[in-house]
Amino acid sequence: MPDRPPPDDPGELTRFIEERYHARHRTDLPEAAALAERVEQVHRDTPDVPQGLAMLLRQMIGELEVHMKKEELILFPAIRRGGMPGIENPIAMMRTDHDDHAIEVGRIRALTKGFIPPSDACGTWRLLYARLADFVSDLEEHIRLENEVLFPHFEVAGAR
Repeated sequence: MPDRPPPDDPGELTRFIEERYHARHRTDLPEAAALAERVEQVHRDTPDVPQGLAMLLRQMIGELEVHMKKEELILFPAIRRGGMPGIENPIAMMRTDHDDHAIEVGRIRALTKGFIPPSDACGTWRLLYARLADFVSDLEEHIRLENEVLFPHFEVAGAR
């Protein structure tokens, strides 16, 4: 699978999103949550510990999984068939989910102080922040591809 999205084929773009982004999110986010749990437990008495990060990431795992399943089982198959009447409704729901994900990303950034670990942070803490920065970058590009490239092919003018 190439690491660049297909430019003009919505059906191929859905496959690219599933293989490139959905697959990585399903791996990367649980790994980051496990690292966050470790950091919070080991450093619970440290003032800079990102308290509540593991819980936020676990919540995101569930929300992202539901979101991706809706795309994989309903929206993307419809797009691969060339659309359907009323497709703008599930697209609007996906856009709302994307807005919610952006809020959660803001919370992650705040808890991690912009993914900058304390100067004396252990290797696990540094790894956690590096992985989270990569995850957030992937998630934001995933959302951008859907909102700006994929969805406009199927939305009626003025519905956005």
